[in-house]
Amino acid sequence: MDVRANIAAAKRIIVKIGSSSLTNSDHRVDVSKVDRLVDAIAARCARGSDVIVVSSGALAAGMGPMGLHSRPTDLATKQAVSAVGQQHLMQTWATSFRRYGKHVGQVLLTASDAGVRHRARNAQRTIDRLLYLGVVPIVNENDTVAHTEMRFGDNDRLAALVAHLSCVDALVLLSDVDGLYDRNPSDPAARFVPEVRDGNDLKSVVAGDGGEVGTGGMASKVTAARIASRGGVPVLLTSADNIAAALDDAQVGTVFHPKENRLSAWKFWALYAADTGGTLRIDAGAVAAVTTGGSSLLPVGIMEVYGDFHAGEIVEIIGPEGAIIGRGEVAYDSSVLTEIIGKRTDVLPSDMQRPVVHADYLSQYASRA
Repeated sequence: MDVRANIAAAKRIIVKIGSSSLTNSDHRVDVSKVDRLVDAIAARCARGSDVIVVSSGALAAGMGPMGLHSRPTDLATKQAVSAVGQQHLMQTWATSFRRYGKHVGQVLLTASDAGVRHRARNAQRTIDRLLYLGVVPIVNENDTVAHTEMRFGDNDRLAALVAHLSCVDALVLLSDVDGLYDRNPSDPAARFVPEVRDGNDLKSVVAGDGGEVGTGGMASKVTAARIASRGGVPVLLTSADNIAAALDDAQVGTVFHPKENRLSAWKFWALYAADTGGTLRIDAGAVAAVTTGGSSLLPVGIMEVYGDFHAGEIVEIIGPEGAIIGRGEVAYDSSVLTEIIGKRTDVLPSDMQRPVVHADYLSQYASRA
């Protein structure tokens, strides 16, 4: 598989851009940086591709106008500064794309939007319609309403989830580093990693955290790339300075190969985006059955039930020692399930002999990238 050729030919593509690639040292939107990015994106659009932009930078872009010289630490100030920065950011994107006669559409999402299936579908429909109308969607996390417990964590993960949500053909993650190295690239002994086929290629890699104005460092980009590749999406990781080449022949940066056994849309959503209502602790036999045997989860294999949930909700599934196994759609209310765990199916009433989590609605981490 020529992954770079597939990225170069991708019809629908996401370009994720970090805060440092959009702002200057005065913590304001850098118009020249944005124009350079838009030049490359517009050129890709002219080749017939649909491009979705996932843009960080709201907080960073608001610091300068608000007279702040360092990143705020309290949530209320972060949200307020992000509200100011977001409008500066969108105004700059809109002005820059107008040079090419293109409109932009703002799409602000929260983890709650992705975590609830019908809300995720609404976001998908909006992005699809924007592309149909020839508009460039500019996606960002809705920082003004998101809170610590309900965040994507960083826009790299958001980009990976939107990549699957919008059925894109490729994901380009841009930062201030030209690709993946096995250690800090400032180290003379650092080795460049040109491609990642699976987790074995990452065993010697030590990735860092976010910078001064961002939340996602190289570690978050690697995690996002693996999530996207698990969903069957090829990923190119490089610097914003390389955007023209990245969107041309993709002969720069690090590529992450997509997994051939792509998760279904539902299983991907359940595993990486869905809200969970509770947790099921299962025994070693049940772990083996659901991870290697492809079996449904039955009451007999469940040791404990945590949380108050209803049938149809997504629950976390953990092993006897607490290791996370996967997630699934539970068929019973927690109040009912606590009465039947540990019991064989043949001793239960006929209306309680269905699996707790059917194999078709069980997504397990054993098959992750």
